[in-house]
Formats: sequence, C-alpha cells, structure tokens
Amino acid sequence: MASDSERATVRTYIPAYQKDQWQTHAEELDMSQSEFVRTMVQAGRRGFEPAVENDGSDSEESEAEEPRSPDATPGGDALKDRVRDILSDGDYYEWDDLLAELTDDIKERLEETLQELQSENEVQYSGRHGGYVQDE
Repeated sequence: MASDSERATVRTYIPAYQKDQWQTHAEELDMSQSEFVRTMVQAGRRGFEPAVENDGSDSEESEAEEPRSPDATPGGDALKDRVRDILSDGDYYEWDDLLAELTDDIKERLEETLQELQSENEVQYSGRHGGYVQDE
C-alpha cells in the first residue's frame, strides 16, 4: 500500500476545448492545472461517497475513509506540476520552448491585470517615465 505522501501520475484524455476551459478556470482560482483537476475530482467524489454518521467524536476522518487530497500542492510544487502538465503530451521541448510555455501564461495574466487596474484607476502608465505606477 502506498504511503499518504507518495505521489503518482494519472493521465486522461479530454477534448482540447475542455482543457482550455479547465486551464482558464484554474488560472481564475490561482491554481495549477493539476491542483484544479485534483480538487475538482475530490469535490465531485464527495457526492458519491456513502453518508458517514457523525458519532460526535473529534476524529477528522474514519479509518475506513480515504484521506482527502489537499487543496493545494504541498511544499509549493506548483511549478513542478506545471512542467509535468506541459511535458505530459510526450513531446520533447527545448529549454526556450518550455520557458515560453511557462511564461506565456504569466505575460497574458499580467497584461490583463494591468488593463483591469488601469480601468479601475488604480494604476497608470507613463510613457515619459517609461513604466507603470500606482495611482494615488
């Protein structure tokens, strides 16, 4: 039997549009795609688990119940999860291509965030000063 902290890989195949939806939702929740899928599967499984009567004890989980997957990646391994997600398609990625896969997401998120902050008059861009500043 595997220990509670041992990790294993699970692969599944879904339509590309669904992966895009999941990735977008994961980003909105500030989660890696692995964290998102793991959390959603665990949340969905709760609806299929038999009801366990509470005997009033403070025990968090009964011994028969499977330990729950944590909501976040332990130890801050979100980058590892992201790299695993990218490499899971079986293709070879050169350093620059892998870096581009990882940073394209943050570039897009930064641009969207800056646009949102500017529309809320919290941040402004100054061409004269060559950058962004918090609007006071």
